[in-house]
Amino acid sequence: MSPSKSLLPEFTQEMAGLRRVIERIPAGRLDYRPHPKSFSLGDLANHLVTIPGWAATTLTTTELDYSDPVAVAKRPPLSQDAAGLLRTLDGEVERAVKAFEAAPDEAYHGNWTLKNEGQVLFTMPRLAVLRSFVLNHAIHHRAQLTVYLRLLEAPVPALYGPSADEN
Repeated sequence: MSPSKSLLPEFTQEMAGLRRVIERIPAGRLDYRPHPKSFSLGDLANHLVTIPGWAATTLTTTELDYSDPVAVAKRPPLSQDAAGLLRTLDGEVERAVKAFEAAPDEAYHGNWTLKNEGQVLFTMPRLAVLRSFVLNHAIHHRAQLTVYLRLLEAPVPALYGPSADEN
């Protein structure tokens, strides 16, 4: 089975779960911060909705310098409400799905590098980047966001099975 056919269903499922979590963000609470060392809800959610687009970047480039002005200019604008977050998420997921569908099998085996101000942070095969830096990273932050929802007494959606709020 090709890497795209293997990864795309998992990616699609995880992004659908992410969408359900973003939909539950209470209005007017993006400034909520459960601890001084924590992201605000808005910062966490804005970071999270851009992660799906990293799949497209990984599949269509060989490297990214996070501080490069061109890369900075391509980042989606920060959203100030759940509707804006959902628009960003949907756009980034669409971009990623197109990249998965267009990527030839050999693209997954080439290396990809992340840099910051020219310094190499890591170089890994694209397949490993998609699994760890994209999917696992999104799942990690999505889980953090569900804790925020619980602390705000917002209903937590079922993701891998029932939640206390959904069967």
